[in-house]
Amino acid sequence: MKKEKNFYPDYLSEIIVAMLVSIEILIILALLYYPSIGRQIDFTKQFQPRPEWYFLWLFEMIGYFPGNSAFIGTVVIPVVYVLLFLLIPYIDRGKNGGLKAIIVGIFLLLTFIVLTLISVL
Repeated sequence: MKKEKNFYPDYLSEIIVAMLVSIEILIILALLYYPSIGRQIDFTKQFQPRPEWYFLWLFEMIGYFPGNSAFIGTVVIPVVYVLLFLLIPYIDRGKNGGLKAIIVGIFLLLTFIVLTLISVL
């Protein structure tokens, strides 16, 4: 005759053992194969700050708006970019709204990709 299992203590003890074994395996793997942190530094070269890849388009904008106009390239254009992105659902309304939203989305995506690639190259 099979004994019916209850959640407490039968299933709960199995869950706790499985969690402890999983955490132990994770800790062992983390200690054995730790990732390298950051980029390799070459102390013979002059320091050149570079942002991560997702900020490269903003880094490129600084080059197009030097000096006193840097505010336009670093604040005004990114704010307009984000506002256009947030307004896509409202652009989508009305006649031919879907086409307008697609055009705005493609424009935003292409400017991001082109400026990022220009900055990388």
